[in-house]
Amino acid sequence: MPLSSESRPSSWDSLPAGETIKRELESKLTYWWPRVFGYHLLRLGALSRELEIKNCPVGHQFSLYPDKGASIVADFAELPLAPASIDAVVMNLVLEFEADPYRILREADRVLVSGGYLFIVGINPFSCAFFGKLLPRFQQALPWSGQFFMPARVKDWLGLLGYQLVHDERLLYHSLLSEAAPLRIWHHWQQKWLPGTGSLYLLVARKLDSPLTPLGDKRRQRIPGWQPTPTPGFSGRQLERHTKEEQ
Repeated sequence: MPLSSESRPSSWDSLPAGETIKRELESKLTYWWPRVFGYHLLRLGALSRELEIKNCPVGHQFSLYPDKGASIVADFAELPLAPASIDAVVMNLVLEFEADPYRILREADRVLVSGGYLFIVGINPFSCAFFGKLLPRFQQALPWSGQFFMPARVKDWLGLLGYQLVHDERLLYHSLLSEAAPLRIWHHWQQKWLPGTGSLYLLVARKLDSPLTPLGDKRRQRIPGWQPTPTPGFSGRQLERHTKEEQ
């Protein structure tokens, strides 16, 4: 069961340090975009929609979340997409605001092709970002109103789904309480001596191919045309019309 839409970040501006986080992620992810190939890239969540993605060969990029402004308005737990139809999924602070985060990962896994990329950004509870959980002023504010998961737990979930972790990094040694930059000397000291305490974690994983079907064969079976799958509460006709408009 998902949390209410009001509990999710609707934009980077809804976070006290949203622009700081966005700039950091755009900088760090620049390395990865040229390495992602295929036909379709799914931006899961409003924050992923606003992220600038440069030099990515994937031609069709679209957003999906349960609120207006998305390319497709749908629930994360029931993606109206065909199995093995997406080449990359980007998730920025999505798991923190879902009642069943593992189910969201299973849905992302269902729609990803073998060899597809999964990018997950979350808040590391073992960091100074956790201070907001302790301060009454921030406890009910975004992002502290969400659940913070240890990166190790998310990696365990990915392992259960059969993913290969290709990158694991901590970012932003920052309280995230405001846009104010931390003291430079403290930032460098923490990064050098406590590298695992960055306020954000970035996980890049690839879906391992089934041993029964070579990756090359699956790629040859795919065609560029994208056919979404209708789900309860969202008609296939609406999705098909949206796809034609984007093309």
